[in-house]
Amino acid sequence: MGTTKKVSFTAVAVGIGLVAVSACGGSDSGSGSSDAKSVTLVSHDSFNVSKDVLKDFEKRSGYTVKVLKDGDAGAAVNKAVLSEDNPQGDVFFGVDNTLLSRALDNGLFQPYEVKGADKIKPEFRADGDRHRVTPVDSGDICVNYDKKYFADKKLAPPKSFDDLARPAYKNLLVTENASTSSPGLGFLLGTAAKYGDGGWQGYWKKLKANGVKVVDGWEQAYNEEFSGSSGGKKAKGDRPLVVSYASSPPVEVLYAKPRPKEAPTGVATGTCFRQVEYAGLLSNAGNTKGGKALLDFLAGKEFQEDMPLNMFVNPVLDGAKLPGLFTEHGVTVDRPETMDPKKIADNREPWIKSWTSLVLK
Repeated sequence: MGTTKKVSFTAVAVGIGLVAVSACGGSDSGSGSSDAKSVTLVSHDSFNVSKDVLKDFEKRSGYTVKVLKDGDAGAAVNKAVLSEDNPQGDVFFGVDNTLLSRALDNGLFQPYEVKGADKIKPEFRADGDRHRVTPVDSGDICVNYDKKYFADKKLAPPKSFDDLARPAYKNLLVTENASTSSPGLGFLLGTAAKYGDGGWQGYWKKLKANGVKVVDGWEQAYNEEFSGSSGGKKAKGDRPLVVSYASSPPVEVLYAKPRPKEAPTGVATGTCFRQVEYAGLLSNAGNTKGGKALLDFLAGKEFQEDMPLNMFVNPVLDGAKLPGLFTEHGVTVDRPETMDPKKIADNREPWIKSWTSLVLK
């Protein structure tokens, strides 16, 4: 789920065109051979793993891993669904709880229970005994704030959804389009969970009146509009509040030269929505044996402990340790907003349509 987040799950026509261009055939992933020497992972652009960790898996398993990064999360899910009969690979990683129903309803995955599945924390499991998907990581979509801005203004940063609609924070927030962005959709779902089916629209009316700015995706919001990020500073962004992730502050520390003692950004922990990402064995995978081995790897301790500083997400494996930089500069969100995947499935499209009419028109 990393901080180069995932956009666009509505552009189905575009997805169809991209499938035709980027679908990979050949013997590596579509040969139907259970002893194929390579296995292909299809993912969104944010997938990342340390080279030595991946090489260790390849050495132990005997498979060469090919990673096909297929755009932002929504677009990647679209293309996987559209190419279900002739899949681009063997395993798909990166479908989250906001889009899970779409993948499951379209028969994208075949059942497989990973080794050590009982060690995955139960709150992240989403498919009961059918085992069509395996939880891989979790993270929280939250409003981030520019510490320097609020210190200079002698203004306390917001802590909650309610705070964001107050006059003190007028024209300060930038968020992503809920119809084209995974964090934008997550933020919308967070408000729906907070204020209920009958209250979230009224809340967004207040946000609109309070000058919320909406841009297409996370990259633009965080690295261009947000004054607290390194990219935003270079772009002279003027919004000190942005919808991003609880794990964004450690990123600002990790890549800064020299590294600061304290992250320049903070997290409004009362504005968070819990996001969980899953992986699954594609229904028509050519190399099912290799795909199962790869899923075991994604759910295993080595990969789970490697994720935080590569994709800036939390492991779902009980007992997996977080690196010091991640724990020191990140935050723990004790009570994020959540929503049952079925409710998301039943309401996602009408809510997006309503949100678009309310906020963008």
